Amino acid sequence: MRVAALIPVKGFDAAKGRLAGVLDTSERASLARWVATTVVEALDPIDVFVACDDPVVRTWATALGATVAWGPGLGLNGAIDDGVATIAEAGFDHVLITHADLPRPSSLLAVARCDTVTLVPDRRRDGTNVMAFPVSDPVEASYGPGSFRRHFAAAAATAHAVEVRVDPDLSLDIDTADDLRHPQIDEVLPPWLRTILASRP
Repeated sequence: MRVAALIPVKGFDAAKGRLAGVLDTSERASLARWVATTVVEALDPIDVFVACDDPVVRTWATALGATVAWGPGLGLNGAIDDGVATIAEAGFDHVLITHADLPRPSSLLAVARCDTVTLVPDRRRDGTNVMAFPVSDPVEASYGPGSFRRHFAAAAATAHAVEVRVDPDLSLDIDTADDLRHPQIDEVLPPWLRTILASRP
C-alpha cells in the first residue's frame, strides 16, 4: 500500500484567529508554523502533500521536502478534494489527511490501514482531526463544525471497513486559549511559547 499524506495549511499570518486574546499576529503565525512543521516531521518517511494557496506556506512546504498542491480560491474542502485527486493521479493507493495543528502527532502513521476508512475525531467528537481512506473510493471532504458526523456517514457509504480511532494524542488540536492550557498540550509547547504564555494573565 502506497500512502501519501495531505495537510491543508492556511497562511500563517491568518491562522489561529481565536487565539488573538492571548497571542499577537506574529506569535500566532509562529505557533502555526511550529505545529505544522511538527506534523510534517511526524509523517516521515511517507510522501507529504501540502494543500495551500499562500506563497509563504508554499516556500515553507518546499523547504521541508513536501509537494505543494496549489489550490487558490478553492476553500478548505475544495483544496482537500483537489489534493486527494492529485495524490491519486500520482499513483498512491491511500491518503492520510491531517490537520496542521496537532501538537502530539507521533502516532499519525498508524492511522492508515489497507482497505479501511479511518476517522480520528477531536476530543469533543465534533471535528475530524485525521482521516484516511483508499483513493479509489474517496470520502468527500466536509470539514467545518460537525464534520465527524458527516465524514462518518460518508465513510459508511463506501465499500470499505470503517474504523473510528479514539487516539488521546491525535484528538488534541490547538484552536483556543483553553487548548493551550491543556496539560498534554502545554508539556510539548516550545519554550518560547511557554515563556510568552507565562508572562500574560
